[in-house]
Amino acid sequence: MTLETLRLDDPRDDEVLVRIVGSGICHTDLAVRDQQLPTPMPVVLGHEGAGIVEAVGADVTHVKPGDRVLMSFNSCGTCPCCHDHAPTYCYNFFPHNFAGARADGSFTLHAGEEPVHGNFFGQSSFATYALATARNVVRVPDSAGAVPLERLAPLGCGMMTGAGAVLRSMKVQAGMPIAIFGAGAVGLAAVMAAKIAGADPIIAVDLHENRRALALELGATHALDGRDDPFGKIAALCPQGLAYAFDNTGLGSIIESAFNLLAPRGVLGIVGASDPTAMLTFNETAFMGGGRTVKGILGGDSDLFGFLPELIEHHLAGRFPYDRLIGVFPFEQINEAIEAGESGAVVKPVVVMG
Repeated sequence: MTLETLRLDDPRDDEVLVRIVGSGICHTDLAVRDQQLPTPMPVVLGHEGAGIVEAVGADVTHVKPGDRVLMSFNSCGTCPCCHDHAPTYCYNFFPHNFAGARADGSFTLHAGEEPVHGNFFGQSSFATYALATARNVVRVPDSAGAVPLERLAPLGCGMMTGAGAVLRSMKVQAGMPIAIFGAGAVGLAAVMAAKIAGADPIIAVDLHENRRALALELGATHALDGRDDPFGKIAALCPQGLAYAFDNTGLGSIIESAFNLLAPRGVLGIVGASDPTAMLTFNETAFMGGGRTVKGILGGDSDLFGFLPELIEHHLAGRFPYDRLIGVFPFEQINEAIEAGESGAVVKPVVVMG
């Protein structure tokens, strides 16, 4: 990795300039790096940024210079989903998050006079400064004033997605069984949220022994090795079937097998990033006759200004100890941070700006 000095636009009327303190590293960043998503390259990535407001545009009223803020995904604010407080399903999600520029095609970053792709998730937080919008910047509550910003950063995507999938998308009910396939950052956030919801049993499935152990510490009642017949063991634990199954592996064989474990009216939530050409097959009679639901989930159905403060309050109360997943690296060691995340040595790497 080489570090370059780029020029960032001044904020427009609806934009916020943020000095980045820390940024989580998410699988979506790596999917763009590996060209699994069509964001143009080269690009400044990063979409779990946390920092301090430096300047705001004329129309921004909810934050001011000096405020501690989190950044998350961007949205248009005008489509039916945005009007219905469901911005993760914004009709214009791609141009506002993945286009490598503003939705109107203009660039926020420049090398000299040459444009550089940025505005990733309305921020591009792998940098010392990011230009975001009023819609994707959330002020950190005063109650969290003692929590370092780099520890809050992962809430903006991975933690929000896993917890929101359980608490908002699937609306998990107390006393009902859930299985969570994949115990990385998103899966472990789901485990913690399932404990908050009172689910029972809470079954985590993963290949890594350290992540299975951590799942048990964070609220799972059972942790199964994905190589040792987890579906048979789940069927034995829950002979009436699962009320909820949550996949964040993106593997079709796992998703289809999880569907087959659902009880009548069971819900299967999917957030894993599959290959764009991947297809799924479910038995129509089982799907329709049991009233089962297969639900694609983006961002945990999160309305940022309500859900992120809610997660912070859960954390402050000790119910959502997601900080146990974090490994902190100086920004200059971003390659080592990514390697630690990909190897499983660290569940959620976070880079801190110097």
